[in-house]
Amino acid sequence: MAELRIERTGSHEFTAHNARGAAVRIGRVGAEGSFTPGELLQLAAAGCAAVTVEELVVRRSGEDAPFVATAGNDRRPGSHEYDALHVALDVDLSSLDAAARERVAAAMRTAVERECTVSRTIEKGTPVTLGIATGGPDAAPSEPEAVPAGE
Repeated sequence: MAELRIERTGSHEFTAHNARGAAVRIGRVGAEGSFTPGELLQLAAAGCAAVTVEELVVRRSGEDAPFVATAGNDRRPGSHEYDALHVALDVDLSSLDAAARERVAAAMRTAVERECTVSRTIEKGTPVTLGIATGGPDAAPSEPEAVPAGE
């Protein structure tokens, strides 16, 4: 399992790190220079789709093909969950004829549905476990417990 760590760096400010040296700032809505956890979830779905289909796009349109993935959501006011996540891929396949564009788009959709770990995990409704250590940052956490949805 990859080592992912999030450290508190200030009031409502956190920095996430992975073992490869990448870092991203996490904060609340409106915090300058950071992503909210919900934005990261949406970006994870869009990023997974983009990484999954990149080879298909590059193989058909070339290494410099314009390619943008976007993410959004449906959420009821005051709700603490998303009703839906929306991922859109905007790829330039204009060098292909209409039939080829349709085939590539269908292959992209199939690849995401079969191989995108993030969206497959979200759609499955995978349980989240929570362990809590109370002895400081290096203390061993308690045994994780499944957190039922909605609690």
